[in-house]
Amino acid sequence: MNFKFLTRTLILALAGCVLTIPALAEWQWLDKDGRKVFSDQPPPIDTPQKNIIKKAEFKADTRSQDVAAGMPALAASAPAVKTSMPKLSGKDKELEAMKKKADMLDETKKQAEVEEFAKSRADNCERAKKAQASLNSGIRIATTNTKGEREYMDDAARSAETKRLQSIAESDCVK
Repeated sequence: MNFKFLTRTLILALAGCVLTIPALAEWQWLDKDGRKVFSDQPPPIDTPQKNIIKKAEFKADTRSQDVAAGMPALAASAPAVKTSMPKLSGKDKELEAMKKKADMLDETKKQAEVEEFAKSRADNCERAKKAQASLNSGIRIATTNTKGEREYMDDAARSAETKRLQSIAESDCVK
């Protein structure tokens, strides 16, 4: 009995798989925006033939295509059917919203980086101006060497430091 149940289940599963094969997208075309569309339904009537990449192997709904092609005999015999299929824009609203949100986050990050860079430059400018004022005051300025000993700047070191601070002020101070 268990073997019969297993066999029956296997046959039903295989039949289900075989029956789902026609449900795959059998139509491919380029929409008016140039995007590829995959569907199990034929493209809209206003799609040019040159934009249809792949057609289904069976004829889906030929009445609407025959009416569009100008076959009055079939149109007269076919009942007037008003299709209420929504027009697909080819855009996913959720995807568009996520993309917009990601773009806004990127823009916010860029703006924060620009603000941080401007703040850093203003800070460097302020420090350079203070150091220049100290050097121009004429007081003796001490520095610490690599051994940790205090050394006083001589005229050559003071001149080199003044030039360095001047270049920092020129590059970082916004005028």
